[in-house]
Order: sequence, then structure tokens, then C-alpha cells
Amino acid sequence: MAPKQPLEGIRVADFTWVWAGPFCTLQLAHLGAEVIRIETSTRICVTRLLPPWADGEFGVNRSGYFNQYNQGKRSLALDLKQPGAIDIAKQLVGKCDVVCENFAAGVMDRMGLGYEVLRAIKPDLIMIALSGYGASGPESQFVSYGPAQVPLSGLSSVTGYRDWPPMHVGISYGDPNGGLHGAVAVLAALHHRARTGRGQYIDLSQQETTISILPEAVMEYTMNGTQPVRDGNRDPHMAPHGVFRCAGQERWIAIAVRNDSEWRRIAEIMGNSAWGDDPRFATIQARKANEDALEALVAEWTATRAAEDVVCQLQAAGIPSFVSASNRDLSESPHLSETEFFVSHPHPEVGTRQHAGIPWRMSRTPSAVRSAAPCLGADTDYVMRDVLGYAPDAIARLKETKVLN
Repeated sequence: MAPKQPLEGIRVADFTWVWAGPFCTLQLAHLGAEVIRIETSTRICVTRLLPPWADGEFGVNRSGYFNQYNQGKRSLALDLKQPGAIDIAKQLVGKCDVVCENFAAGVMDRMGLGYEVLRAIKPDLIMIALSGYGASGPESQFVSYGPAQVPLSGLSSVTGYRDWPPMHVGISYGDPNGGLHGAVAVLAALHHRARTGRGQYIDLSQQETTISILPEAVMEYTMNGTQPVRDGNRDPHMAPHGVFRCAGQERWIAIAVRNDSEWRRIAEIMGNSAWGDDPRFATIQARKANEDALEALVAEWTATRAAEDVVCQLQAAGIPSFVSASNRDLSESPHLSETEFFVSHPHPEVGTRQHAGIPWRMSRTPSAVRSAAPCLGADTDYVMRDVLGYAPDAIARLKETKVLN
């Protein structure tokens, strides 16, 4: 008999959309929970409408973005604005262990699906709300998207090059970060319920979870009253420390020299061992004081060499270095292939495609991506019939009246 997955037998009513919420429920699906997305064709999830689309062909079931973050889930097409739909949603909650939503604070209450209502249906229910700013406080009613969490958390203030303005980090960092925090919170609540029999409400602020990844910057101000200086890829305790261009189109490597001994070794590899004892570079203090000149020397050396060759040389000498990987590098990585990180499951519309899978391995409770992301409404009949016990003719009528849509 195959070992059970960690959350096998747990059912999740997933009212989330876009990225933060679906990223939270993706982790629960990875752990074996049955995650049922509640969605509708009248208000299609933003990520179903975003590229990349398989073969460049648009379609609500063809988005690589959506299909990545909704693997292993089910889809119930239920239009919550239609008469009777809220009652069906409540019936589903009664069959679930966890409810997840990431609307603005108060939206679920106004829909008639707030925690107090739902726990009257299911007393040991665990419900998590992943809102932008939490359920209380003067900013709680603000609508939020992930890109805004980067500057609002202070992350932009420490991102950028010296003497440049604050910069974005390149992704909507608040979304996946909030989603992961949410998944861990749900696991803690499930553990609590297993011990006590009691459910609970989890009020998660995406802004606060993003602030929590900036302890050095926050403490710099609270302890010393100073604002950290933006300094690109540089590190206050290591030099050279950065990303350097190599030969070829868009080929770069990261290098981190941690101490004076490593600097002497890299100087020898670069063919200029005298730089190891050069007063400008011999100590970390000197290298930091002459960092522009230091980086110029390293950049001149790497620019004419293949990235992989430089990395091999530096790693052989015990100096941390690696190629700044492109998406293609990762997709074709022998290491990731051997560890079976990437998974491929057949999808009804786009065929079999490679997706990022589960980034952990557990010996006693192995996890697996069970299926590709669902097409919109693909599991409506299953949920209504097998989970809620509706007869076929009743399901047909609900489809005719656009409740199931």
C-alpha cells in the first residue's frame, strides 16, 4: 500500500484568485489536499487571461501562468451572483476542512460567506483570508495587488543601485511570499485542530508578511535610526560580490568572495596574483573602499570567457560562483531533471507541458503533483454529484439557469 500524502483526506474550498491565494492552495494540493476552486466564466480569474499561452494561442484554459499555479486542483463553475449560488457555496463549505480567500477585507462578509456564518455550518472550520493589509486597521479596506506590496513593504527602498531611485524587484513579491506564509499558517491550524478539535480564523496581511523578510533593513532603522543605502548586488561584508557579464549573448555569472584568502585565490586564477597583495584590495576594508576599481578588473576578466568555464575554475578553488541561469538553462538542467523537479501531465487543451513541481522531498509522506491544472468548470459535475449529492436533473437545471456557469 502506498503511503498517504500529508493532507490526504483534507478538502479545501478555494475562493482565491490571481496569485497569492492560488499559490497558498497550490502548496496544500501538493501536500495531498483536495482543493476545489470556485470560479465562474462571468468573472474569469485574471491569471487565466495572462500569457504565456500554449503555442501562442489565447484561451482561458491555455495560460501557462494559471496552469502552473493551479496544478492538482479541481474547478467548480459557480456564479456566486446568481440566486441560490451562495447556498451551494455554503453546502460545499460544510463538506470542507479549510476555506481560503484573498479578496479585500470584508468582501466575503458582504457576500454572506464570512467566517462567523461559515463556522456555524462547520464548527471546526479553518478559514484563511490573505488580504493586502489584514482585516483591521486604517488601511484594511484598501484593495491591493502584489506589485504594490513591494514599495509598501519597504522592499523597493533597499532595491536598486547606489545613487539610483528605489526600484521594483522584478516580480510581485508579495503574492508568492504571502501565499507561502498562508500555507504554513493553514498547516499550523490543522495541527491545532488535530490536537484540540477546534478550528480557527487566520487573518493574514500580505504587507506584513513581506515586511517580515526585511529584518536587516527594519532593524537598521529601529536600532540606529538610519536608512540602509541601496547598493546594487554588493554586500557589506564581501567583495567582490555581484553579477558579471561573460562571453556570449546575455551570459552572466554570480561571484561572492567571502574573505581575503579567497580574494588571493581568485586573483591568481585571473592571472594577476599581485592583486592579492595590492594595498587597494588586500583586505575586505580596502576592497570595499575601492570597489568600483575591483569590480572593473573582475568584469574585464569575465567578459572574454565562457560563463561555465569561469564557474568551474572558481568552484574548483572553493570560491562561490554560479551561472545566472536563464529559463532555458533551468528547463534543461540535468540536476533538476535527475531530482524530478519538473513534472509533465496531460492537459485537455494544451497537451503535455513541463511545469515546475514540488520543491521538497519527504521520506515518510511523499508528495506528488496529481494532475495538470483544471479547465474552467471541469469538475462541476463531480463536485455537485459526488461531494454535494445533487441528482443529474438538478445539476442540469442549475446549468440552464446559469448558476453553474
